[in-house]
Amino acid sequence: MADQPEGSQDALGQVYGARTADELSAAYANWAADYDRDTLASGYCLPFQTLAWVSRHVPPGPEPILDAGCGTGLSGPYLKALGYGCIAGLDFSEDMLRLAGSRGVYDDLKRATLGETLPWADNHFAAFLSTGVFTEGHAPASGLNELCRITRPGGIAVFTVRDKIFHTGGFADIIADLVDRGVWRKREQSTPFRAFAIAEPEVLVTSHVFEVLA
Repeated sequence: MADQPEGSQDALGQVYGARTADELSAAYANWAADYDRDTLASGYCLPFQTLAWVSRHVPPGPEPILDAGCGTGLSGPYLKALGYGCIAGLDFSEDMLRLAGSRGVYDDLKRATLGETLPWADNHFAAFLSTGVFTEGHAPASGLNELCRITRPGGIAVFTVRDKIFHTGGFADIIADLVDRGVWRKREQSTPFRAFAIAEPEVLVTSHVFEVLA
């Protein structure tokens, strides 16, 4: 990572260099304690920027929303401050989940992996957000299917996708298929923007907002 301490460069290299789920889990376990400091020092803004789209499309209140791929829970306190009263989180890293739990704002935290069956019933959530998770070597585009399943009709999906994998990672195809099957309809799509305000100017993401229909 440009302009970053050597330790954070090594940690990020291990994350993006992981070739299996176990390797990725181990990389995040090693990085968990320093993750917030390292990413925020580089100007990582996605956990906060995504809240603009959440607050635009999801009315605050007691209905449950899911922070899918919550990591250390950076978004959680700000969701709570914006008036979202019931916040769940999922992540595949136990170490990250422990840090998220320490923030004291998540009502439900579960270890789960996007792309696999998720541990909630159909139509459970009023909305989900997924920030910085659909990127290189991370959650597959197929994970959107399960997220839609556990989101109720009329619920809102807010997620970011790294620009360079939108087509190669199958996101364009999965998104179009969900539209064609009447699972959701598009509400908003941003232009590409920087995920890091300071470092990594080449890391661009696009924010997507959909309304779940069925």
